[in-house]
Amino acid sequence: MSAWDTWIGRETRSSDVLTASLAARWLGMFDLDPSEPLPQGIHLCLCVPDAAQAALGEDGHPARDASEASFFPPLPLPRRMWAASEIEFLHPTSVGALIGRSSRIVSVTEKEGSTGKLGFVEVEHVTSADGVEAIREVQTLVYRDAVAADAPLSPPKPISGAFDPTGWDAHETLTPDPRLLFRYSALTFNTHRIHYDLPYARDVERYRGLVVHGPLMASLLLQTAAREYGENSLKSFTFRAVSPAIADEPLHLAMRETGDGLELGTFASDGRQCVKASATL
Repeated sequence: MSAWDTWIGRETRSSDVLTASLAARWLGMFDLDPSEPLPQGIHLCLCVPDAAQAALGEDGHPARDASEASFFPPLPLPRRMWAASEIEFLHPTSVGALIGRSSRIVSVTEKEGSTGKLGFVEVEHVTSADGVEAIREVQTLVYRDAVAADAPLSPPKPISGAFDPTGWDAHETLTPDPRLLFRYSALTFNTHRIHYDLPYARDVERYRGLVVHGPLMASLLLQTAAREYGENSLKSFTFRAVSPAIADEPLHLAMRETGDGLELGTFASDGRQCVKASATL
């Protein structure tokens, strides 16, 4: 029996309204034209965390403890990241929709990795719009040990290599800058300091620069698919973060058809993959 078994099945519920102003900010952030229904991925800025300022930990995430009020288990590992998501799109969403979301802890596991102890928490979110189930998502969060103050900065600075778009059906390049990271953090109410606090990201978590959000890269890949196949064309979408992407550095978005659907990914300028993704139409 795990020390965290009592957290499995723990639930919380939240509600929101998909207002015209919220939709406009989401579309404006990505230079998208107004559309109805709204693009897939906008659920990421709905029913966001609303912890009080006094309840935040050093890294900006809501602090965790052993109380009944703590939704996430207090794993003794300070570094947290959104590692992966499996998303089912069941129904499109539109401006004015009343949003409800139920969240449930599915599993809590601990492992020993090459860099030390790891903790994995799976959370299932079910989002409804005007009472109709719209999105099912299982998020995987990973918790890691603190990094040594003199550890090499991650990821290594690109020295050689380049991304080769050969073999991909669609390819585009953009440079996510701190303005985009700030707006994404603001819209998703994500206070993790690695995305906006350079001294913290560099000196405490030992990243080479501000870190591009995993779900931000996933959102950009969803838009790549929409440009090729039309809005709300995906039935499912899965992504996994494999390496950090750094702000102010070119990011390649790529997509190709496979026998099972679509393969998508984001890549740094030297060809290092940052996010792996797949989708079905």
